Amino acid sequence: MKIRYRSLDVFRGATVCLMILVNNPGSWAHIYGPLEHAPWHGLTPTDLVFPFFLFAVGNAMSFVIPRLQQAGPPLFWKKVVKRTLMIFGIGLFLNWYPFVRWHEGTLEFIRWTTGPERGVRIFGVLQRIAVCYFFASVIVYYLKPRTAALLSVILLLAYWAICLIGNPADPYSLAGWFGTENIDKVILHTAHMYKGEGVAFDPEGIASTLPAIVQVVFGYFVGTYIRSSSSGAPEGLDKNNPANPMFKMLTGLFVAGVALLLTGFCWDMVFPINKKIWTSSYTIYTTGLAVITIATMIYFIEIKGKTGFLGNFFEVFGKNPLFIFALSAFLPKTAALFKTEGGITPWNWLYRKVLIHTPGVKENGSLLYALCVIIFMWAICYWLDKKKIYIKV
Repeated sequence: MKIRYRSLDVFRGATVCLMILVNNPGSWAHIYGPLEHAPWHGLTPTDLVFPFFLFAVGNAMSFVIPRLQQAGPPLFWKKVVKRTLMIFGIGLFLNWYPFVRWHEGTLEFIRWTTGPERGVRIFGVLQRIAVCYFFASVIVYYLKPRTAALLSVILLLAYWAICLIGNPADPYSLAGWFGTENIDKVILHTAHMYKGEGVAFDPEGIASTLPAIVQVVFGYFVGTYIRSSSSGAPEGLDKNNPANPMFKMLTGLFVAGVALLLTGFCWDMVFPINKKIWTSSYTIYTTGLAVITIATMIYFIEIKGKTGFLGNFFEVFGKNPLFIFALSAFLPKTAALFKTEGGITPWNWLYRKVLIHTPGVKENGSLLYALCVIIFMWAICYWLDKKKIYIKV
């Protein structure tokens, strides 16, 4: 029984929608706590967005990798390398774009490097997606499932060990984490790293990508389990019939999700859950939450047929996820070229002139603006879906 899982599109779409929401507040100075990342250790709803998307990337791979295995290595490498370079290239393009900036009333070219401390950032969200997609694809393509699972566990444990060896005295702090000095600064150089923490530290850098790769592999395993577990039902079997293998599959997902949550929670006691250095406990814990979330969606959407307004709303985001995420970064950067002396651009005009006056605390107007951005992006996705335009990256 072949089933198209709308729930996977809804899950992916909801993740992209939340990524756009948290990246486009009216003012970065006025954000509600749940829409901010945890300062360091710990977790907020915003810290679930990126790992959920990597998990969704793995889900999607479970539908593609079997076809590539049948086609052979040449096609596999052609497809995977091309997609990796495209996603990484788009991310790097957006970091550098629009290549010019206003300086003292004139536009100046943004150089690749403007000194030892300043330059174009190399890594970012899309770049991490690209790298994780590439290595996860190679792992699941060439290794048997059991070997790939064992390698994933080894990678998570190895990352923990490297953190401890890198700085036994203070391994999990911003200053003490091994990856910045020993890897990222050596390879990327300070000029091309993120400075949002006040120092050169890249939350999407090279070192912390290792456990993030495992997140994609886990997504692949779950996607494969969903596909294989729902393919043995007799033709015409009622979805609500207890004999439907989907019920057994959902039970397995919920059990696995809870087990991962407990494992991540216990591991947090010695290896703190931390998104910014993407700890192994963070990988395990967020994977558990993703598994439970997707199982819940499958139950309501696939079995009960209750997509609802939100399901339909998120689904169109899931049809063009990477394109709409990239567009949400491209548009404000383009609009910044047309700003007035007061810093108002076509992109932030609505907030600066209208929504900033929203009654109540300033966070209300900032959130309302982010919701307006979501509605605008949804309208684009909806139009693309109606025209059957799906931009594959």
